[in-house]
This record gives sequence, structure tokens and C-alpha cells, in this order.
Amino acid sequence: MKLGMIGLGRMGANMAQRLMRGGHQLAGFDPKPEARKNLEDKGAESADSLAALVAKLPAPRTLWLMVPAGEITDGTLTNLLRLLAAGDTVIDGGNSNYKDTLRRAKTFADKKINYVDCGTSGGVWGLAEGFSMMIGGDEAAVERLRPIFETLAPAKDQGWGRVGPVGAGHFTKMVHNGIEYGLMQAYAEGFSILQHKSEFSLDLHQIADIWRYGSVVRSWLLDLTAAALEKNPAMTGIAPYVDDSGEGRWTVAEAIDLNVSAPVITLSLLERLRSRDADSFSDKLLAAMRNQFGGHAIKKE
Repeated sequence: MKLGMIGLGRMGANMAQRLMRGGHQLAGFDPKPEARKNLEDKGAESADSLAALVAKLPAPRTLWLMVPAGEITDGTLTNLLRLLAAGDTVIDGGNSNYKDTLRRAKTFADKKINYVDCGTSGGVWGLAEGFSMMIGGDEAAVERLRPIFETLAPAKDQGWGRVGPVGAGHFTKMVHNGIEYGLMQAYAEGFSILQHKSEFSLDLHQIADIWRYGSVVRSWLLDLTAAALEKNPAMTGIAPYVDDSGEGRWTVAEAIDLNVSAPVITLSLLERLRSRDADSFSDKLLAAMRNQFGGHAIKKE
């Protein structure tokens, strides 16, 4: 099976390279010439348009999208719909909202084109460690793609699986990322408490390294935290601004819709939003209130 890869950013390029190492034939498209050149340098074909990419693939075609969620994914799929035929398969490996996935899947089903959603985790480490893949879609379509998933996964029988019908893959990945928000926040708060206990002069990297072995809080995320603390113990030069790419918001919204209490994930999202308010009006107003009712001193800017 010759696979078409759309989107050759860092994660897409790593996936392409892992597939080629596994013996798969590949052709890729990215609007950036340097990304296409990088793929060619690794031994794969590239195309300078979606139409040219589709023309390089034998029927039935399989195309894997690794592009940003939202309008870019919609635009790419709209163009693909005009180029593909019945029996072809599209895999959306990005972080799409599962509700968008359900809408898109119906459009493709009307043309008898398979639509598979693959929630993909692994980031920049996927090339070496393998990718974790939560897959939604028709059972027969997913089974036909098994060799691709087995190559990308950490092992043929580990780190991937069909979790349900179309939409289930992106839904599962959404919740995965919500959990990630909570884990990250807990580690950040814990190490902040340690850092503020100045009289002990604690070595945060040493503590993280101790916890990595035998501790109940050990994890790959802790391994990465230890590496970050070793490289930059004081977090020098890093702004206290934490972005989010949407999955945490979607998870919180879904929890509300399902009447599920998710305070840790919700508060971790709110903390990220708080980090972006460099000139917090609410904090200033809180200080003013304390001064009004209790005469507490106000710190001047």
C-alpha cells in the first residue's frame, strides 16, 4: 500500500519517516517547499499540490492528514473530496473536534469514501518511541490499514486500537489531552511548592529523578519534567504564559454536557487561561476589596 501524507510539519514528517523505515511507500504534500524537500531527502516522493499527490497514488487510495484542526482541515478535505473516488480512505490524524469529525465523515460517506479518525499522541518523540493511536471508523476499513498502524505504534500489539465507530478516536484523544492538562498542572504545582521552600535549598531536578524510579507518581511526563529541570533549573527566560490548543476546552464542555464532574481538568484549563493575564484586573479588584473591608495594605505597581 502506497500512502499519501498531507502535512509534513514536525509530527507529520516523523510519522512519514517511521513509515518509510517500516518499508512503506510514501508520497507527501505540504504547501512549504522546504518540507517537501526534507521528505525527498529522506527517500520519499513529494507533490506540489493535492491533485498531484492523488495522481501519484494507486486506487484505492489512502491519504493521511496531519494538519491543524479547524478551517485548515476543512479546506483540505473540501479539496480532497473533489479528487477522490469511491473506495478511497482518508485518515484524519490531527486533533480535530469529534463533532467536526462526525460531520465530515457523513459528507465522505455520501461519496462512499471511508473516513477514519485517528487521535494521535507521541509528539516529537514518536519517531523513536512510536505513536499512541486511538482510532475510530468502520471495522473493515481500519483492519485494512492495520499494517500502517502497526508500523507507527510502539509495537504491533501495543499503543493502538480501534476504539469505536467514526468520531470515537478523536473523542478519546480529546479526553486523553484533558487528563494531560490535569497531570501537568499537578506536577507544576508540586514542584512550585518545593521551589518556594527556600530554606531547604531543594534540588528540583534531583527530586524529579528520584521520583522517576519506584514512585507512584512516576511517568513519562515526569521523565520529561526531569529533563526540563536538568536543562534549566530556574526556568530562566521562559515567560509564565501557557497556551492551549483546544482539547482541554472541548473536554470540559463535554463533561458539562454529560453531567460529569471534572474539577481537576477544569481548573487546570482555568490556570492556563489565568497565565495569560499579565495585567490582572480581577487580582487588582480583589486587593481593593480587602483594603475596603479590612484596611489591608495595597501593593503599588
